[in-house]
Amino acid sequence: MRVLVTGASGLLGRTTAAHVRDAGHDVRTFQRRPSGVDGVHDVLGSLTERDDVDRAVRGVDAVVHLAAKVSLTGDPADFRRVNVDGTRTLLDAAARHGVTDVVHVSSPSVAHTGTAIVGRDASPADPQRARGEYARTKAEAELLALGADGPLRVVAVRPHLVWGPGDEQLVARIVERARAGRLPLLGHGAALIDTTYLDNAASALVAALHRLADDDGAVRGQAYVVTNGEPRTVAEMLAGICAAAGVPAPTRRVPAPVARTAGGAVEAAWARLPLRSADGEPPMTRFLAEQLSTAHWFDQRRTRTDLRWRPEVSLDEGLRRLAASYGADREQADASDGPRRGARTGRDGDAPRGSARR
Repeated sequence: MRVLVTGASGLLGRTTAAHVRDAGHDVRTFQRRPSGVDGVHDVLGSLTERDDVDRAVRGVDAVVHLAAKVSLTGDPADFRRVNVDGTRTLLDAAARHGVTDVVHVSSPSVAHTGTAIVGRDASPADPQRARGEYARTKAEAELLALGADGPLRVVAVRPHLVWGPGDEQLVARIVERARAGRLPLLGHGAALIDTTYLDNAASALVAALHRLADDDGAVRGQAYVVTNGEPRTVAEMLAGICAAAGVPAPTRRVPAPVARTAGGAVEAAWARLPLRSADGEPPMTRFLAEQLSTAHWFDQRRTRTDLRWRPEVSLDEGLRRLAASYGADREQADASDGPRRGARTGRDGDAPRGSARR
């Protein structure tokens, strides 16, 4: 098939484009900057521009739609413009240009209302009760996409907490905050959570694409949560990521109710005041506090049966790959710093700033 992958400048988008390519399809990508994926054709543009979307969609058979505004905070109008209006523009273009299949990439947050999720399947998207602008607008977008099933064949896939080497959204923030001593455990860190290793999320999207192409109707108009299916406690997952990166695991504890209240206050102040952080995100929000202190793991039986898919990379193997990537980064840094450090040491015995000694 000729497949358009939107949002391929992001980690999951790039990985998905590569997986779709490796499955033998002709891949086109659509995003603001080059994807960096070998063997695909990049179309640069914005979901908010109809002409750009038309250029991207014209001539393809199927779309895997990952492009979205993802953030803990921000202007509600920006979330709506990209996540809701952009999805509507894409679906309209797909229908006009004869696209057959659409895999809409959503999020379990579209059905998360702040209470524990314990072994449930994919609940309906709920824009009214979803927590935060990202979740609310993604819920609206999912309902738009599934509502377009008919002229198009549509399935929604919700990968949960995707992580892996190169991840700047989840892993890098955990590592940076742990390194700075700003990563507490909320409560006892005992809440069970599901996560998804990067390559498993991408392979599930390819499986969904192929199931739509089977044209047996089994997955059309359906939403599926995708995870590794290996729930672990928040404390265990954070410790595994920190160990892979060579930083201390969190030990300081903050009561969960205190964190939720503080998160709400920080979030409100962030919206009113010109506050800044290293990664541009508030250190805590109410939604983040809920995610770190509330169980959320999912029944994967329907997902695996209907998509005819199973994760190939276990969490332990994923953590080994993550550790290898950090080890490679450290070796590269040491190699590049070595000559400079040696020269500097020969003069005054001090390693330069930014070296591995710091």
